[in-house]
Amino acid sequence: MKNCKLLAPLVMILLVIGSAYAQDVRYNFDKDADFSKFKTYTWVEIKGAVKLDNIQDKNIKSTVDEELSKKGLQKVDSDSADLYLGYQGSIGEDKQFTSYSSGWGYGPGWYGGGWYGPSMTTTTGQTSTIYTGQLVLDMYDSAHKDLVWRGVVSKTLDPKAKPEKQQKNLTKAVAKLLKNYPPAAKK
Repeated sequence: MKNCKLLAPLVMILLVIGSAYAQDVRYNFDKDADFSKFKTYTWVEIKGAVKLDNIQDKNIKSTVDEELSKKGLQKVDSDSADLYLGYQGSIGEDKQFTSYSSGWGYGPGWYGGGWYGPSMTTTTGQTSTIYTGQLVLDMYDSAHKDLVWRGVVSKTLDPKAKPEKQQKNLTKAVAKLLKNYPPAAKK
């Protein structure tokens, strides 16, 4: 029983740490669209979207291009493409407060007994900034100019990561984002 009481906080900490570094992926699509007819695509600018620097723009597009080629889609540089692709990227900041407490307080104690008398505790805290990157990928049917697929992936970022690590994370995120593209055919 004592081991279970000690193990529970450790499991909770591992779950929180694991979820903080996991990628969150969501997508939606037009249930009436026939995705089997989409064979080509071209990149378009999304009006009003915040523009990323040239390096990030190139990295995102080339990573998506590589993943879509695995899905059988071909990139073309003309308006006659079957799909128009656009993306939006952003980095958000969240503050996290972590507190640590030392000492023991009142409580049930070992085997239901209690501690008696006042106790001395010290609580210290620390704030940190957590950066979260988000990439939204939109696909439009060029014939009708309708949004047919949208995917969103977000992940906690390490601002000190080397470019190789950033690219590795982007590649994983895009692969996970497009894992279920194209959606299953209607039955």
